[in-house]
Amino acid sequence: MIRIQRAGDRYPGGDPGAGVETRHALSFGPHYDPDNLRFGPLLAVNEERLAPGAGFDEHPHSHTEIVTWVVEGELTHRDTAGHETVVRPGDLQHLSSAAGVRHVERNAGDAPLTFVQMWLAPRETGGEPSYTLVRDLSGPYALPAAGAALHVHRPGRGDEVVLPGADTVYVHVVRGTVTLAGRELGEGDAARITDGDAPSLTAAEPAELLVWESPA
Repeated sequence: MIRIQRAGDRYPGGDPGAGVETRHALSFGPHYDPDNLRFGPLLAVNEERLAPGAGFDEHPHSHTEIVTWVVEGELTHRDTAGHETVVRPGDLQHLSSAAGVRHVERNAGDAPLTFVQMWLAPRETGGEPSYTLVRDLSGPYALPAAGAALHVHRPGRGDEVVLPGADTVYVHVVRGTVTLAGRELGEGDAARITDGDAPSLTAAEPAELLVWESPA
């Protein structure tokens, strides 16, 4: 089964007056939807746009695997485990909050910042927080703590992408246009595929895709 969620159907959030615009794919905060709480291990898929100087002040997380993909601009990260980094397009950031960690995320640059942040439920709770930054990700990123893996695809016009045959597959279109099972998906659109029968998709123009696979 394939369920399409259009970019315009995401729940709006953030604080536009403070330069923070968020679009939530799954039930989040005041946008409670009992039929849209999670998909496989995914708890949140948030598109974030931060104006220069804007960001999220120090706040806590626990028992969540937080994966961030920068689309444009630079994301400055600092956490209470002692990590301070700048995440750029093509980099993957993974913060395992474990029993608890606090962090700050800001756009300290002069240009707009866009990133996709994805939260996943760990298979086991507790433990010590950890941090991973992968520069110029070139292959799948395995996330055993959540029983999932992230694939980043950048097909050219007319290229075909064969999706994994996992129990749950989540496709997020970062940029470009693709066709999946006869349906066109554009920037910000997403597809949720279940039952382990993922079809291939074709890029109508150069595109960038985030694809999660996981067991049921």
